[in-house]
Amino acid sequence: MGQALKQEPKSSWNNLFVHLLLWGVIFILPYFFIDSERIFTWRPFLRSIPEMLGFLLVFYLNFFLLIDQLLFKGKTRAYILWNIVLIIAVSFIMHFTRELLELLMPHLRPRWRGRPNNYFLLLFLLRNSTSLFMMMGLSVALKMTVRWLQVENERKELAKAKSEAELQNLKNQINPHFLLNTLNNIYALIEFNPPKAQQAVMDLSKLLRHLLYDNNQNFVPLRQEAEFMRNYIELMRIRLADHVQLTTRFDYSDTANTLISPLIFISLVENAFKHGISGEHDSFIEISLREYDDGKVEFATRNSYFPKSDSDKSGSGIGLDLVKRKLELLYPESYLWHTTVENDVYSTVLVIDTKKQQDDTELLDRG
Repeated sequence: MGQALKQEPKSSWNNLFVHLLLWGVIFILPYFFIDSERIFTWRPFLRSIPEMLGFLLVFYLNFFLLIDQLLFKGKTRAYILWNIVLIIAVSFIMHFTRELLELLMPHLRPRWRGRPNNYFLLLFLLRNSTSLFMMMGLSVALKMTVRWLQVENERKELAKAKSEAELQNLKNQINPHFLLNTLNNIYALIEFNPPKAQQAVMDLSKLLRHLLYDNNQNFVPLRQEAEFMRNYIELMRIRLADHVQLTTRFDYSDTANTLISPLIFISLVENAFKHGISGEHDSFIEISLREYDDGKVEFATRNSYFPKSDSDKSGSGIGLDLVKRKLELLYPESYLWHTTVENDVYSTVLVIDTKKQQDDTELLDRG
């Protein structure tokens, strides 16, 4: 609602400009072709005042009253009948106003015109009626265009509100999902290493601070999200056995203003820990994050693959689906996500064009 109100003055000024341009073309442009020696003369301008007022009357009676009250409510026949009556009445008014104007100012009367007759009156009414019907059609065309733009803007606002509501719903789902996995890990630590479990609880408090304060925003600095992932990985490292090799590589600028959606990568990290560790076999997990100069951010994981059985419900398996939906909402046509499983090795690469997404968002806000 606030965005709509913010755009309303701009829309009003645009409408005013369109109306001024329209009447400028209708009333002023013809005078450039009347006299080859002078661009503008007062005599034809004064004689055309009745026509101008008639055009304005028919146009704006349609624009502000008849189209809304009749045409847009499906009363097409009544709309046409009212316009026929209006145009005939205005045509007569235009004729007699012209006669009165020429009577008060005889010099405005054309030299070629003789005394008024019925044939001249009929010709004058026919010409004016045709012009007035054109004004009616022009009014309908402009009104329909304005209404289409309003409907299109409302559609965009509704789509944006729906996306924001769905995104907030996704955030509400990701937070409990993330916490469930983390608490499961701490629960496992309590059983065989209580001191490490205590340290894990302290590390968890740092993660919760990020969830509570930073996750309320659609985008956060990349370095902030990277630090969050570092804390989470260190929390997971506590429970790893000696036969599990964990390597990480974070390559990003501490001074850049790159923004990223919070928690967009954490489900991929969780997935690597969930399926990449075996209690009996050698295992490995590789996690990397790289920021490029052109605004692209590449996140990749590579791990040994030990798929869980259906009886293992930890994590509930919804994390990757939530990430995919979040990407579709926040980075439409601005990301590439590739996943492979080969030789018992699971690899996933997610590339996000943060600059393109930012440019698209700014363009949408201006529109």
